[in-house]
Amino acid sequence: MAKEKKWVYLFSEGNRDMRNLLGGKGANVAEMTNAGLPVPPGFTITTEACNEYFRLDGKFPEGMWEQVLAALKVVEQQTGKKFGDPENPLLVSVRSGARVSMPGMMDTVLNVGLNEDTLQGIAKLTNNERFAYDAYRRLIQMFGKIVKEIEAEKFEHILHTYKEKTEGKKDTDLTVDLLKDIVQDFKALYKEEIGEDFPTEPLKQLRQAAEAVFDSWFGKRAVDYRNFHKISHDWGTAINVQTMVYGNMGFDSATGVAFTRNPATGEKKLYGEYLLNAQGEDVVAGVRTPVKIAHLGDEMPEVFEQFVKITKMLEEHYRDVQDVEFTVERGKLWMLQTRTGKRTAKAAATIAVDMVHEGLISKEEAVMRVTPEQVDQLLHPIFDPEAKAKAHESGSYLAKGLNASPGAATGVAVFDATRAEEVAEGGQDVILVRPETSPDDVHGMLAAQGILTQHGGATSHAAVVARGLNKPCVAGCEALSIDLDARQLTVQGQVVKEGNDISIDGTTGEVFVGQIPTVEVMYREQTEMIELLGWADKFRRLGVWTNADYPRDAARAREFGAEGIGLCRTEHMFFEEDRRPTVVRMVLLSKETNNVEDRIQRLEADLEKASGKKADEIRAEIAELKKNEARNEYFAAMDELLPFQREDFEGIFEAMDGLPVIIRLIDPPMHEFLPSREELIREVTELRCQGDDPKLLEEKEKMLRTVEAMDEVNPMLGLRGCRAGIMYRGLTAMQVRAIFQAACRMAQKGVDVHPEVMIPLVSHVNEMKNEKVALEKVAKQVMEEEGIEVDYKFGTMIEVPRAALTADQIAELAQFFSFGTNDLTQMTYGISRDDAEGKFLLAYVDKKILPSNPFQVLDREGVGKLMKTTVELGRKTRPGMSIGICGEHGGEPSSIEFCHMIGLDYVSCSPYRVPIARLAAAQAAIREKQGK
Repeated sequence: MAKEKKWVYLFSEGNRDMRNLLGGKGANVAEMTNAGLPVPPGFTITTEACNEYFRLDGKFPEGMWEQVLAALKVVEQQTGKKFGDPENPLLVSVRSGARVSMPGMMDTVLNVGLNEDTLQGIAKLTNNERFAYDAYRRLIQMFGKIVKEIEAEKFEHILHTYKEKTEGKKDTDLTVDLLKDIVQDFKALYKEEIGEDFPTEPLKQLRQAAEAVFDSWFGKRAVDYRNFHKISHDWGTAINVQTMVYGNMGFDSATGVAFTRNPATGEKKLYGEYLLNAQGEDVVAGVRTPVKIAHLGDEMPEVFEQFVKITKMLEEHYRDVQDVEFTVERGKLWMLQTRTGKRTAKAAATIAVDMVHEGLISKEEAVMRVTPEQVDQLLHPIFDPEAKAKAHESGSYLAKGLNASPGAATGVAVFDATRAEEVAEGGQDVILVRPETSPDDVHGMLAAQGILTQHGGATSHAAVVARGLNKPCVAGCEALSIDLDARQLTVQGQVVKEGNDISIDGTTGEVFVGQIPTVEVMYREQTEMIELLGWADKFRRLGVWTNADYPRDAARAREFGAEGIGLCRTEHMFFEEDRRPTVVRMVLLSKETNNVEDRIQRLEADLEKASGKKADEIRAEIAELKKNEARNEYFAAMDELLPFQREDFEGIFEAMDGLPVIIRLIDPPMHEFLPSREELIREVTELRCQGDDPKLLEEKEKMLRTVEAMDEVNPMLGLRGCRAGIMYRGLTAMQVRAIFQAACRMAQKGVDVHPEVMIPLVSHVNEMKNEKVALEKVAKQVMEEEGIEVDYKFGTMIEVPRAALTADQIAELAQFFSFGTNDLTQMTYGISRDDAEGKFLLAYVDKKILPSNPFQVLDREGVGKLMKTTVELGRKTRPGMSIGICGEHGGEPSSIEFCHMIGLDYVSCSPYRVPIARLAAAQAAIREKQGK
């Protein structure tokens, strides 16, 4: 007989290594139980049960409910209480728990098992009727909202009405009689909304609560959160059914949340909050502003001492920062859960480095603890200190709250999560402003630049989620008065309406009206991150180079740790305002010049065969053609551009002293340097109608004819790259002359130069041959003229599938390859990026037709296969050939890992992604070593 599938595990049956099956919460509670810590008894329903529930269209898998009942019996024995017993009732919480922490994204129901009968038993046992009714109203409220999806505001409105009747206007001020009335009103609301009475059978409550927790796995906020963090939708959530312990049994009871280190800064100091006489959701929901955890030492010294010992033990056991939830019931401490604490980017770096110095973790582990995304976030801007000081002086300062998540953000104030999402999708930056956030606000939080709340503390929902998203958050800004109906906030008479600009500083907790400009973060001040990346450099094999077109970019990238330039785009230099007219003149003269040069070339070929009078006639014709005005003006334009190009290259060589610099010759279609066809048609039409400037009209008409002659149906597959170099006489020769003049002159000044010339868009070996032979001749000529030789290479960009498939032939001439994966992806997929992303590509990702946008994350199976082929063929012809990547994928972690796997020598990315690439390259090497 087949063994029955195990769907349910008692806490005593699990451990920390079972997180995929029991979820992070279930695995950690089991670990704490087995370590002998004070954990309320309970059991976990597995993630496998969740997935099976959805496979069966919302039905529990066979045998699961029976196992739940059996586990419940064991918990009854452990507690000496009985589920549904009026005399000594067992009450439980029903909580979600995925394998990775998703704070607030799924559902929890507390006080399950309470009804009119067990209510009396609880009141009698605790001698606290108020506590019993408070617990009951919470059950009806949570069950109605979570299980039956009754709008939370409807319960809150009733509760608020009764709180207004009290002197203190807080939930703790509600009397027994008021709570009894609230319970009746809650039940009436439930019946009105659902059409049936609130369920009194405890097992029915438990079953429906479990169904609701499973269903919350595919709730909107959970799905949005997983999409944002790239978490699989296939994992499912576990359910933890745990004996209730109560922090709201009086002022000898409390509930709280704490981190073993500061999750915003990384400081090694217990960080958290608690509330006396409260239940857990009161702290997280921000309904009351909690008290800092240190004060617990004054109010409950023995409990606090025990709590400090336990949290220290947990951090040492897990060797990472722990986020713990606890309850004190009548002076007894209970640990409800522990999990790895979410933290900001700054805290992640600080904690990882500190733990290495403390001997808790190795340098390898530290490098794996920080994500590339966190490195990126550390380089985000902060408010300009001078502008911020002026904002204070000018009266723009509004209020100060808790600095819940660091960073600076400016945007329009929006008071509703859905509207925030809509406004952000429309292209505006948004600050989401709420009295307090709830899990239902997550979609708005994801869309917003920052979050501002009136209530809540540093461990409130808003603070925890914002830190996980690394978004600025100011929480508990009690000076604000928020009117959701009017969509405005008021501070001491000053009104900020929805759509007005506000600025928040999550590092200081300050709030301002209006916009405050930001400044770049000083990388050299990020000491912990710099130390961590220094360790990363020792583990990685891949080099990390940068894409830089200007000396300032090269200098910045070098500060970030770049080891060379993998892409210097020369065409960017042509777009400068002082050079554009010369480039335009050159392009306009190119057609006539080409015709003249073609004629000269044919005549020179004829001259080799001719003699006597015929030869003299040919020489005379050649001499006459060389006087052609258009031709001479064309080459004069080239001569004008050469010093500009040389000057640019000199600055870059100086900034990269001692490091290689790959310079890509002209790549885009030449018509990009001219005015658009539509703009010229409009101007010509207007000039014809006005009729008062025939000279300008003639000039514009000539340019329009040139633009129309150069017009291409698909310019990205047209006359560009090496094709333009071949067809535009002397263009790439001028560029190579400028490169080598700059290199030689800087070398004479003592700069260690290593120019590498990259010929773009080669698809056939003969293109490479045509360009390299001519251009290397120019390079040697310049070095001879300058009286110095420099180390140099000629190579090509692999961006056409045919080049990848014939890489062995091209490697006969090319000394290096660099993948241009933007074009290679376009040509492999047969799609235009500019058209596809707006029209269907993003929809393809949403519909799971494609796993991700291939222009953001390298397509390993298609484009990657071409890359692997290129590496194998190229190095077969030229062993040890240098091969790298310089497309946008060079700064994306998954793509960097693939580049490591296929044996590239380096990745090249924008300056601000260099630190990210350094970390990602190290992590790829460590994962390979670990066999992952």
